Amino acid sequence: MQRWQTTRHGYAKATVFAFTVLLAAQASNITYHVETTQPLSRFRPDQRSLLQKLNRVDAAHLAAWNRLIVPGRWDLEELAYSPLPAFIDRFSEEPKTVVVHLPAQVFGAYELGTLVRWGPVSSGGPGRSTPAGRYQLNWHARVRISSVDDSWVMPWYFNFDDNEGYGFHQYSLPGRPASHGCVRLLERDAKWLFYWGQPGTPVTVCGRYDFSRPRPWMQPAWWSRGVTFPEPVSPTGEGGAEAGEPFHPEFTVYR
Repeated sequence: MQRWQTTRHGYAKATVFAFTVLLAAQASNITYHVETTQPLSRFRPDQRSLLQKLNRVDAAHLAAWNRLIVPGRWDLEELAYSPLPAFIDRFSEEPKTVVVHLPAQVFGAYELGTLVRWGPVSSGGPGRSTPAGRYQLNWHARVRISSVDDSWVMPWYFNFDDNEGYGFHQYSLPGRPASHGCVRLLERDAKWLFYWGQPGTPVTVCGRYDFSRPRPWMQPAWWSRGVTFPEPVSPTGEGGAEAGEPFHPEFTVYR
């Protein structure tokens, strides 16, 4: 039995490796460019859905910007368009984990280190930035009313910081960080995470968003460089930051 389990584990790792190599190869063949937004009718529904993710907006805000970042090809799986790594070795023993990259305004859900879902986020806006740190999924609610303002209705809510009340949930995505500290998601991503996540699932929030600079994902060259993260650092310069403390794990995507 032990030998069979070892063999099966090795086969699974080989399958994951082959998948991530294929995904990286596909991603390296995607180029991006900027186009004027209108008319949106030139894009099919599935293309508009991908454009929402690439431009960090929901359907209501897709037409609000004058220009959009657009891929040079549309025929690949949605995972191939992710700016996050297809595989993260340090998470290879974690059944599930969630990464939020603040500079790129994007989240990734991983199973045994392999990316299974990604999407845009809107994290804390100026003066209310979502703190980088290590957290975990705690509890969820189909609909939650904000304790700050009862007019804020948050569907598909999944808390990851009980002290500050931060959570993932569906809400407006205007193409920039705009929340009061929570991590907003597209409705379809929030609903997926609601059912996929489990209490105790690790959450890593990385980096800092630079409000003084243009949105990086709107620069075609940004997509070819890939996403990088510095090593884990605690306030004392030693590893092992606690929840809510600065934490910046390093992963690099080469395209």
